[in-house]
Amino acid sequence: MAMYDQFANIYDALMSDIPYERYAEWVQQNAPVSSGNRLLDVGCGTGVLSVQFAKAGYDVVGLDLSESMLTIAQNRSIENNTSITFICQSMTEMDGIDGIDVAVIAIDSLNYVETLDDVVQTFKQIFEALVPGGQLFFDVHSLYKMDEIYPNGPFTYEDEQVAYIWHTEQGEEKHSIYHDITFFVRDDSGYYERFEESHYQQTYPIETYVKLLETIGFSSVSISTSVFGEQNEEEVERYFIQAVK
Repeated sequence: MAMYDQFANIYDALMSDIPYERYAEWVQQNAPVSSGNRLLDVGCGTGVLSVQFAKAGYDVVGLDLSESMLTIAQNRSIENNTSITFICQSMTEMDGIDGIDVAVIAIDSLNYVETLDDVVQTFKQIFEALVPGGQLFFDVHSLYKMDEIYPNGPFTYEDEQVAYIWHTEQGEEKHSIYHDITFFVRDDSGYYERFEESHYQQTYPIETYVKLLETIGFSSVSISTSVFGEQNEEEVERYFIQAVK
């Protein structure tokens, strides 16, 4: 089963507590829409942010490695009367994508890139795709979240349609986590279908991301911890980074 094939169908329900509108506001405040602005939504998933950006006036390109996610994203775009180009491709490739004014890698998508070399390659590909003065926005998990919060699993969730048991295990690499999640999804007849998903995430010190960006050629790198609301300085879970080409 390809990554996210079944997960795609319940992804939106499980991510319903993510304040996507705050993410969109953060981007729009720092990269206001102007005529013809092209926005690349990297790791766009089911297209929630892609549609918000399109409604705000950006010319949006959504990129994701999961065909199942992109099918949902395309349907969402049609339902919302937006015109978005969706591309099934890895964020380390981005073949044929250029003339981008704004690039976004949202909701810890970059943490699914498994090696530091691939993070570098992703930054390089985005740098090449951006026009001079173009901006990159992304967020990553903190070391605190990877090293202190995730290992305290398992985590559970249950509502009328979906239940899951989420086991976590620290990976061999520093600041990495294996996620093994067993889902129980209720069908129309009232029976539950069981399926499993396994994912791996890796993060790095925030100083590493800044150094990589600057080495590649990005400037004016800034860091925020308050896009989703204020975080305790000692317990920051997510960093938000903005950089300019």
